[in-house]
Amino acid sequence: MQREQDLYAPVKALLERQGYTVRGEVGAADVMAVRAGDPPVIVELKLRFSLSLYHQAVARLKVTDLVYLAVPKPTGRSARRALKDNLALCRRLGLGLITVREDTSVEVHCDPGPYAPRKSKKAQARLLREFDRLEGDPNAGGATRHGIVTAYRQDALRCAAHLAEHGPTQGAKVAAATGVAPATRLMRENHYGWFEKVEKGVYALTEDGRKGLTHWAYSWGDDT
Repeated sequence: MQREQDLYAPVKALLERQGYTVRGEVGAADVMAVRAGDPPVIVELKLRFSLSLYHQAVARLKVTDLVYLAVPKPTGRSARRALKDNLALCRRLGLGLITVREDTSVEVHCDPGPYAPRKSKKAQARLLREFDRLEGDPNAGGATRHGIVTAYRQDALRCAAHLAEHGPTQGAKVAAATGVAPATRLMRENHYGWFEKVEKGVYALTEDGRKGLTHWAYSWGDDT
């Protein structure tokens, strides 16, 4: 769809099937629908999601609780993800969401209403574990010049530093010296390409590992 006007006819037909009288461009509203005994419905039409669209829709909530956004149905994997995220935002703001396909078929993804999201104790616990495992504040201020520092990466750096100082070492000894309990598994998995197995249970540091120690030097240890 090339124009916002292309969204109007399908949205109007949807509302008329529900018994509303529908008119376009009523005051600041793109679409307004009225049905006897019910509060009015306002629909804001746009070709894509944007912050200004949400601003407009939230402003219409001063007039009625029944405010919808209407956009063309996104296509593609990334577009579907964006639709999911915008649907969650609509629900959070108490807005409805309508999409229109190229064949003019209409889908109502959610209706306006109060939103009470359920908290995920599992997600909270996972986040708290990561918080507790991080040494210092390596990502202070949102700075990601070198990338995000995770607790897993800090563990890998501790193992790498030990190997850089002591040479090839048994995994169990690395674990005991660094306090990284899963050191053997971490070096075996070798997600960053920093370690190589030289014999059973013994690991050495690769050239990439030495570079990693230099690159990530700011992100671990007592000076973080």
